Amino acid sequence: MSLDKPYLDVPGTTIFDADQSRKGYWLNQFCMSLMKAANRERFLADQRAYLDEWPMTEAQKQAVLARDLNRCIAEGGNIYFLAKLGATHGKSFQQMAGSMTGMTEEEYRDMMIGGGRSVEGNRVLGEDGTAQPQHQPQGSAAKPGF
Repeated sequence: MSLDKPYLDVPGTTIFDADQSRKGYWLNQFCMSLMKAANRERFLADQRAYLDEWPMTEAQKQAVLARDLNRCIAEGGNIYFLAKLGATHGKSFQQMAGSMTGMTEEEYRDMMIGGGRSVEGNRVLGEDGTAQPQHQPQGSAAKPGF
């Protein structure tokens, strides 16, 4: 039985629900492994070899190798697990968030200090009564890699 998911029509938003959790289980477990210094060292020494130890999909592995957090999220990654990947590469959460929005770290910081993103264009598609709800995958406007 399929559950109704009215939240799928929020543009540029991927909700980490049970389906995403199942999809990204091994991706997120890989990220958690990076909490141990020895695993971080092994990963940084040969990223592909370390990823191949995990039963992740090729799409997940490619997203990790490209440091494309938006793709990682589309592949089931959770940002709180993915933060371990960013930290392994010496990046702050703010730097990671900036990379996901296509902004520099400074632009992202200034936007957040200024109150965050405008709600214009970021509402549920059917909210104004004119657009038909449909799923919009996480935007690709952001430049991949952090």
